[in-house]
Amino acid sequence: MTHDSSASSLIVGGAASSPRAPLPTLPPLSLYIHIPWCVRKCPYCDFNSHTASPVLPEQEYVDALLADLDQDLHAVYGREISSIFFGGGTPSLFSAEALGRLLEGVEQRIPFAHDIEITLEANPGTFEQEKFVAYRKLGINRLSIGIQSFQQEKLKALGRIHNGDEAVRAAGMARQAGFDNFNLDLMHGLPDQSLDDALSDLRQAIELNPTHISWYQLTLEPNTVFWNQPPVLPEDDTLWDIQEAGQALLAEHGYAQYEVSAYAQTGRPARHNLNYWSFGDFIGIGAGAHGKLSHPDGRIVRTWKTRLPKDYLNPAKSFQAGEKALTNDEMPFEFLMNALRLTAGVESRLYPQRTGLSLESLAEGRAAAEQSGLLQVEPSRLAATERGQLFLNDLLQQFLN
Repeated sequence: MTHDSSASSLIVGGAASSPRAPLPTLPPLSLYIHIPWCVRKCPYCDFNSHTASPVLPEQEYVDALLADLDQDLHAVYGREISSIFFGGGTPSLFSAEALGRLLEGVEQRIPFAHDIEITLEANPGTFEQEKFVAYRKLGINRLSIGIQSFQQEKLKALGRIHNGDEAVRAAGMARQAGFDNFNLDLMHGLPDQSLDDALSDLRQAIELNPTHISWYQLTLEPNTVFWNQPPVLPEDDTLWDIQEAGQALLAEHGYAQYEVSAYAQTGRPARHNLNYWSFGDFIGIGAGAHGKLSHPDGRIVRTWKTRLPKDYLNPAKSFQAGEKALTNDEMPFEFLMNALRLTAGVESRLYPQRTGLSLESLAEGRAAAEQSGLLQVEPSRLAATERGQLFLNDLLQQFLN
C-alpha cells in the first residue's frame, strides 16, 4: 500500500474555536474495524455494506487495514486498546486466518489491555458457525449474532438468509466454541408484527441465555429499499405496547436496560459501546469507518475513511476521506448525544474530563432541560429522566448552540 494520508483528505468545518483546557487524562481507547461485505444487502440496512463477490479480497483488505492503522498511530500517545469491535457488513465472512493476521498486526502496533474485549459480528448461517471455534482461539472473546427474528415469515420480509432453526443453533454453537459472552441482535416493529409475535421472539432469545440482548425498533432509513418501497409496519399503539411489554419481560429475566436499545445480564454490558457512549476515544479503520480521537492539547477530532471498498483498496487514493475538529460550541451536544443514551447517564465530572470545558458551560441548557422534566435534577450526574429518554431529541435540542 502506498496510500498518501494527505493526498485527497478533506478538512471540513474550518478551524476549531479558541483552545480549550488540556485534558487532564486521555480517555480509554477502542478500535473499530469495518468489514463491508455481506452475502446479500438487507432491504432495511443503511450501513456501509456491499454484496460480496464469490472471492473476497481478504489479503489485500487486511494489508489496507494495517496501513490505515499506521496512519492513525500518531494520535495514540502510548495508550493501550481496551476493546476491539469487528463490524460490517458481515465480518464472519472473513476467514480465521485473515482475522488472525490482522489481530497480530494490530497488537504489534498498539498494546492490548490485559482484559481486552474483542467482539465479532456474525450471522447465524451454517457457513459462519463452522468458524466460531477458530475465532475463539484467536482471542476473540465476544460474538454479536444478527438474529433479528426467529420467525420465518419475518426473516423473509427482512431479507435475511438464515432461518429460525439456524438462529437457535447459532447460540448453542457459540457457547460450545467457548464464548461465554455473546449478544443476540433482535428487531421489533417488524412488518405486520403483533405484540405476541414480538414477545415470542424475545422469549426465544431469553431462553438461549445470551449475556446481552440488543433489542431495537425497525426504522425506515433513507437510501434503503424499505425507504423507497415501505412495508406495512405496526400502528403506533402496537409499537408502544411491544416496547412496554418487552422491557418488562427483559427485566423480569435479569436483563437490565442500560442504553436505549441494549439490555445485559449483571456485569455484562458491551464495554466497547460503553466507551462510545461515555465519550471515549476510538480509532476507526476500514471502508467508511468513523473515529474520534482526543489530543493532549485539548483538540478532539472526528475522522471518517473512504467509503467504497474499491476506493479504499486503491493505492492512489487516501484512506482518510475527511476530518473535523470539534468546536467549543459543538461540544455539549456531541458529548450529551452519547452520554444521555445511557439510562443511568454519566457522572457530571466526566464532562470536563473528556471535553476540557467547565460544567458551567452546560448551565443554561441544563437548567432548561431540568425545568422541562427531561433531565434529572442531580448535580453529580448528567442523566435523562424517563420522559427524557423517550424524547431524547427534544432533550438534546436544549444543548444546541
